[in-house]
Amino acid sequence: MDLSTAKWIKASRSSNNGGDCVELARIAGTVAIRDSKDPDGPKLLLTPRSLRGLTQALKNG
Repeated sequence: MDLSTAKWIKASRSSNNGGDCVELARIAGTVAIRDSKDPDGPKLLLTPRSLRGLTQALKNG
């Protein structure tokens, strides 16, 4: 998937944690996730439903 035109936004929970930031972009029904310190590095591509599942699993430990 071509992410060159993606508009990346910093996750709201990433703003005050010492530079460990996650950025999200929504493109073609997919949510892309990347590390803001490595914008050219790997990206995780998830469906919105999978992202909800992931965030729930992380919250619940």
